[in-house]
Amino acid sequence: MDSRRFGKYIVEREVLDEQRLEEITQRKTYSDNQSSLTERLKDSLRCTVPKLKHSMMSSLPVLYWLPKYSVWDYGMPDLISGISVGIMHLPQGLAYAMLASVPPVFGLYSSLYPALIYFFFGTSRHISIGTFTVLSIMVGSVTERLAPDVNFLIQNGTNVTAEVNITARDSYRVQVAVATTVLGGLIQVALGLVKFGFVGTYLSEPLVRAYTTAASAHAVVAQLKYIFGVSPTRFSGPFSMVYTLKDVCSLLPHTHLPTLVVSAVSMVLLIAAKELNSFISPKLPVPIPVELITIVAGTLISAYTHLNRNYTISVVGEIPSGLSPPSVPDASLFGEVIGDAFALAMVGYAISISLGKTFALKHGYKVDSNQELVALGLSNAVGGFFQCFSVCSSMSRSLIQETTGGKTQMAAVASSLIVLVTILKLGPLFQELPKAVLAAIVFVNLKGMFKQHSDIVTLWKRSKIDLMVWLVTWVSTLLLNLDLGLAASILFALLTVIFRTQMPTYSVLGNVPGTELYVDMETHREARDVPGVTIFRSSATVYFANADLYIEALKEKSGLDISKMIIYKKRQEAKQRRRERRAERRAKRQAKKERRVAQRAAKHLSGAPVFSVEEEAGSWRNTCVDGDVTDREQQGCTERENGTVFIIPTTPRTPDRWEYLKGGEPDCTSLGSISELQEGDTTTLDSSSDDTLSRDLDSSSDDTLSRDLERISLGSLGKWSWDIHSIIIDLSTANFIDIVAIKTIRNIIHDFSEIDVDIYIAGCQAPVVEQLELGDFFSETITKRSLFVSVHDAVLYCLNHRGATSIPRYEPSVDTYDGTKL
Repeated sequence: MDSRRFGKYIVEREVLDEQRLEEITQRKTYSDNQSSLTERLKDSLRCTVPKLKHSMMSSLPVLYWLPKYSVWDYGMPDLISGISVGIMHLPQGLAYAMLASVPPVFGLYSSLYPALIYFFFGTSRHISIGTFTVLSIMVGSVTERLAPDVNFLIQNGTNVTAEVNITARDSYRVQVAVATTVLGGLIQVALGLVKFGFVGTYLSEPLVRAYTTAASAHAVVAQLKYIFGVSPTRFSGPFSMVYTLKDVCSLLPHTHLPTLVVSAVSMVLLIAAKELNSFISPKLPVPIPVELITIVAGTLISAYTHLNRNYTISVVGEIPSGLSPPSVPDASLFGEVIGDAFALAMVGYAISISLGKTFALKHGYKVDSNQELVALGLSNAVGGFFQCFSVCSSMSRSLIQETTGGKTQMAAVASSLIVLVTILKLGPLFQELPKAVLAAIVFVNLKGMFKQHSDIVTLWKRSKIDLMVWLVTWVSTLLLNLDLGLAASILFALLTVIFRTQMPTYSVLGNVPGTELYVDMETHREARDVPGVTIFRSSATVYFANADLYIEALKEKSGLDISKMIIYKKRQEAKQRRRERRAERRAKRQAKKERRVAQRAAKHLSGAPVFSVEEEAGSWRNTCVDGDVTDREQQGCTERENGTVFIIPTTPRTPDRWEYLKGGEPDCTSLGSISELQEGDTTTLDSSSDDTLSRDLDSSSDDTLSRDLERISLGSLGKWSWDIHSIIIDLSTANFIDIVAIKTIRNIIHDFSEIDVDIYIAGCQAPVVEQLELGDFFSETITKRSLFVSVHDAVLYCLNHRGATSIPRYEPSVDTYDGTKL
């Protein structure tokens, strides 16, 4: 690729560590960045006019945009959009009330009051607040669990009939729905006031889409009794959908054919009309209100043909006209519905904030997540006092409000007026509407949610973990019901995050030739390692859950097993001390022997000859390298009483490479070096050999022979390539660090220093450096000179400080030997 396309840059600067960087940039201290608790408390309690104005504007967003509202620019689009959405509110409110298992008029109430409350407190301009499929299903599961039909059977004297007291049942179900809604709204308000709006981020998009897809299946099963005209037993709890579906299938032979015909005809007409509407909608200013036309046609046909009286087709029944007075919810029910209320609060907020942010990004304005939580909570809490059930934004209505030209929440006022007129004057007209028509509307409107099953194919290609979240959410919601399914889904989603941080990708970085860039050597062919330096990086931050795995990965990637190498070093030091003590005793014996020789007469000169270690070793080196011993050396070996091993450096300048002379039997004296030792030579770690060697060294007898000297090498401890002098830990991916991680890194530095390997840290963000300071990471031995601005700075320092040639090498021989045989 032509480099001129992107340009080049050349930067010349000094190598910067953290201490030098702080001197240059004059970094503020932690106390400078953080004001005291008293100052923060005073500032929060201090009241000024700008602060009061900002607080009022943020709490009541309508005060910000309403004075700037232009009737000329926004009036007509908002009016058209509001009428279109209001027309959609009517059929959806009536149909979704059936999902909530409450009378249809309460669906109209839920389409009126919450939208007016959101007008004052909401920050989104395009979402439509009202009834929604998923929340209606969740409310219905609560109402039918706490108010089943069997609790309201009519008693005739001492006999219990199979007839249900519908009035009493519906009244109690409304109380349950209202209590759940108010409690859920209060939870949302409380979370919003404590700035907990980010809680919605724990509901990821795959989770929400899978949850709504599974909830649509619950909605379908709940509507089957209206489609087939049967009366299955209502189940609750885990596997309730499976039991309900099984019961419906067993009742299929008893299907009410007139109801099935009405359902089938309604669905066919709705599907055909919607397809036609989607085809010609680009040519129309507003979409055709297909659902409203279906409801009107179904009501007229039912009223004039008397479907309920002639064919016993179930209809909506009495719809009271006028508004009901507000009432206080039954607080005694809060304890039974608190779990469901929390689930409703979270799901409703997640759907609303996702839609709100989508439209805000498209039209260039900002949505306050905390204020949205408060606005939605007030819509539910205040609406609950007017017998509304839980609401949130609707995807279909919000899309209509945006595509028909809606600019502000004035469209919500227009739609509320349509619903208000219907409640006051037009409600009784829908009393003959067949419930099968409303069930068909629910069926057809769920088509978009069923299309979300295509997410499986998309996620399979993009992310297997997100696919697992989708599938687990879908299965758990189907089987465990909506409340437990949501809890299980969130738990699994959080576990995937923990798993990805606990099991990150560890890599060794190499340099891109000609640049200051460092990339993973396993995935980049042109990356080159830096001689004597290992650069280690984790794809996730280091914290208590992965600290142990971090150490193990560092050992594996660097090729250095610290524990074994420290044991090796300590044993070598102990053996060296024993050699020194032995040499000291030998020197004393030799001096004593020389004094005796000087005192004795010439007749004793025929005894054991006095020889020089250096001369004899040189002679042995010249004659015994290949293992061939002359007769003279054999005779000399036989006459000598001391079969001691002498270990000497090959040259004065290479103290790390040792040669040894092995004594013992006259025919086995030989010369070798540590480089000839093999990975199988493990007898140096054998306790029995150590004890034997100790006894030999501690013996005062001059005739004691060292029968065997175990060959010592790093190769005997495993496959070693001890050709590094520095390790650079890249912490650029860490956004925080805890106490466990601080102790882990401190231990790493200490352990590697035992084998003369330096540890440096690179790429720390400023918050991480502050946490290191607060965690007492730095000391006299570990200073900020060990922290570097970038990996390249650390590499240059290592090469200048230790160099690429001054590397201690301990290499096992390539030849193969068995046991301890030379």
